Amino acid sequence: MEEGLKSIGTALAIGAGAIGPGIGIGLIGMGALQAIGRNPETESKIRTNMILAIAFAEAVAIYALVIALIIKFV
Repeated sequence: MEEGLKSIGTALAIGAGAIGPGIGIGLIGMGALQAIGRNPETESKIRTNMILAIAFAEAVAIYALVIALIIKFV
C-alpha cells in the first residue's frame, strides 16, 4: 500500500512540477518571437534574455524532479 502511494506521489510531483515550466517556456518563446518580429535589429539582446529566462524556468522543473526522486527513494 505504501509503495503505491509513493508512486502516486512521485508521479504527481513531477507531473505538476513540469506543467508550469512547460507553459512558461512556451510563453517566453512566443513573447521573444513577437518582439523580434516587431524589432528585428534587437534580436541578439532578445535571444540572450530569452535563453536566461528559459534557464530559470527549467530550474523549477529540475527542482520538481529532485522532489520526485526524494519521494521515490526515501
